[in-house]
Order: sequence, then C-alpha cells, then structure tokens
Amino acid sequence: YKKYIVLTSLILIAIITRFIPHLPNVSPIMAIALFGGFYFDDKRLSYLIPLAIMFISDLFLGLHSSMVTVYLSVMIGVYVGSRAKNNNPMRIAGASLLNSVIFFLLTNFSVWLFDGIYTLNLVGLTDCYVMAIPFFRNAVIGDLVYTTALFGIYSLAGKFVPKFSLN
Repeated sequence: YKKYIVLTSLILIAIITRFIPHLPNVSPIMAIALFGGFYFDDKRLSYLIPLAIMFISDLFLGLHSSMVTVYLSVMIGVYVGSRAKNNNPMRIAGASLLNSVIFFLLTNFSVWLFDGIYTLNLVGLTDCYVMAIPFFRNAVIGDLVYTTALFGIYSLAGKFVPKFSLN
C-alpha cells in the first residue's frame, strides 16, 4: 500500500514539473526511472511509471517525432537503476550520469537520422551532437539534482518515518 502512495506521489510531482517553466532537458523523468529501477520490486511498475508520466504529459505538451527514442531511453534508465543495487551515493551518481549519456546519445542520433535537420553523413552527425551539448549539460544537471533529491528524500524519510520505507 505504501509503495502505491510513493508511486502516485512521484507521478503527480513529475507531471507537474513538466508544466513548470524550466530549462530545456531539465526533467525528473530519468531520475524517476533510475529510482524506480533501484527500489521497486515490481519491475512492471518501475517501467510503467516513468512511461506513463511521459505519455500523459506528452498528450498535453505535444506528441513529437522522437517519442519512441525518448521512451526507449527512459526504459534503459529503469534497467540501469535495477542493476545499480548498491546504495552508494557515488554509484547512484554514476548511474545518473550514465543515464544522461545514454539519453543524449540515443535521442540525438534519432534527431540526426529522422528529423531531416542534419545531413546524413559524419559531418551531420557531428554537428547534431555538437549543437546538443547545451541540452546535455542541462540534462546532466537536472538528472543529478533530481536523483539527489529523490534518493536523499527517500533515505531521510526512511530514517525518520520507518513506515514509509520501501524495503
């Protein structure tokens, strides 16, 4: 029961944060993916939650050509969280950075390949990744901040209010 309270809270907060003005690519989605993969035993829910957040908010913000790649990146983020089963802050930070890199590589490859903005050669691919560096910087900052917040708040809540512990 308490897991569903936490999950519902995460969904609501994440959906709301997508509508609050923010820097491009600063989003809690990859942190939630990492958190869900790390803590939730029911892997179906750990995958479903961030995908539901994305889909519900995309219905309001607008569907886009890179959705499949973004959603795939989120699913990989959950998997990374499920493999990072060591509650070491450096390992969690490393998993967050790995998720940022995976998201950057996959989504920008998709933009290069399908959006028709860049030439389909090495120069175009390089241009695509170079132009995306500011967005990558924002994603890394957002992912680390949201990951720190989620894991930190959860850890504190578990210490001060044991009934909210997911373990």
